[in-house]
Amino acid sequence: MDSKSEGLRIGALYIRVSTDKQEELSPDAQKRLGLDYAKSHNIFVPQEHIFVDAGISGRKANRRPEFQRMIAMAKSDGRPFSSILVWKFSRFARNQEESIVYKSMLKKQCGVDVISITEPLIDGPFGTLIERIIEWMDEYYSINLSGEVLRGMEEKALQHGYQIAPCLGYTAVGNGKPFVIDEEEYKIYQYIADQFDIHHVDATAIARKLNDLGWRTKRGNLFEARTVNRVLRNPFYIGIVEWNGHSFRGSHEVRLSEERFNERIRRMDTMYQPKRRRNLSSCRHWLSGLVKCPICGSSLSFNNSTRTKTPPFFNCWKYAKGVHKESISITEKKLLNTVIKNFEDILAGADFTFQYIPATEEDQTEIELLQKELNKIEFREKRLRLAFEEGIDSIEEYRDGKQRLAAERERLLLEIENLEIPKTSAPDKEVVLSRIQTVYDVIRDPNVDYNIKGEFMRSVVKEIVYDKEHGILKFYFYYAEPA
Repeated sequence: MDSKSEGLRIGALYIRVSTDKQEELSPDAQKRLGLDYAKSHNIFVPQEHIFVDAGISGRKANRRPEFQRMIAMAKSDGRPFSSILVWKFSRFARNQEESIVYKSMLKKQCGVDVISITEPLIDGPFGTLIERIIEWMDEYYSINLSGEVLRGMEEKALQHGYQIAPCLGYTAVGNGKPFVIDEEEYKIYQYIADQFDIHHVDATAIARKLNDLGWRTKRGNLFEARTVNRVLRNPFYIGIVEWNGHSFRGSHEVRLSEERFNERIRRMDTMYQPKRRRNLSSCRHWLSGLVKCPICGSSLSFNNSTRTKTPPFFNCWKYAKGVHKESISITEKKLLNTVIKNFEDILAGADFTFQYIPATEEDQTEIELLQKELNKIEFREKRLRLAFEEGIDSIEEYRDGKQRLAAERERLLLEIENLEIPKTSAPDKEVVLSRIQTVYDVIRDPNVDYNIKGEFMRSVVKEIVYDKEHGILKFYFYYAEPA
């Protein structure tokens, strides 16, 4: 071995570029300068020791796969390299805490130095101090950059620029221009809207249908009831663009009328759901979940076996499990006839009672629970800010987190405000009779399908108790105040 190769050291080269917009060297330029530096300082960098993270923020080390692979290699047996070259220390990490932790670990446990080829340091305490100052400046730049980005986004929103993520059925064209309709994807939205608005299918059943058809969300996930509800409530489909507390009338193409959207929201807000009532989409009959056993209070389940000649009937499922001895069952035909007869008697003048349900009576502690959730928002915002400043979260994660918490605060405040509004006294029976008449017209119509009958029935009937001993049905009507 000649004298020139005797002092040769094995090194590694780490390259990182955050975004194409930042004023930083390209990966190729960083590689060329790094290899030139290595050659002039008698350091050999094998190809397998060149690690590149392109388009990745330096705020969070565990989000950089090549960085993590380099650290794992440095910790492996045999000490594969004695130094890591970077164009600037900011390429290694923008978070001072992580920078110190990783540099210290590499130095003490692996004997590996991190060297900036453009920021040479002298040995000793003064060199260490200079290195910390450089790290502080890098972190300050990162934090300041995030503030500039957020301010830019704020200004863009005020100028009516489109910077939200496109919703289902729309696609972005860039440069803040209005989104355009994606015809194939918009078919999914139209299907959701029609199923809810026209066919009165609940969100859970719509989600199941969408998944069965092989359709997926904007992000490629399976649909859930909450996803469907978010789509149905999104005002973007009537032309309203919302971002971080700002809203404006957009100029994108709109195919949904405001009248239809407002009627949908009104219906969603007034759909009262008693506790423990089964979702309509999980019921086998439109009366399932409404008819109750007088002994144990459980629902009568619908049985329609094709194996026997027994006509379809409803029976207490707890009796079938052996919970009580007496069978509580009624044929479907008798139940339907009795329901219709009861409605007709009431509409003809028979007396009836109903429960008035202001929004606040659904759960007496709801306001307190919402207030507790609201108090947590401030704490979560502080943690989010701290995570950003300490480099745990990237700029994008911090921005998304702030937007999410702002939207959550707005939602909680609105719910609390609605619950605290003094409610009017119980309506006259004539108002409730009007609802009962509407429900009667729907359940009597043979052309109306299962879901519509079930939904309308649930809009006025809280439960029906089958008193088998006296052969009667006890109806418990309600009138729910809009939330």
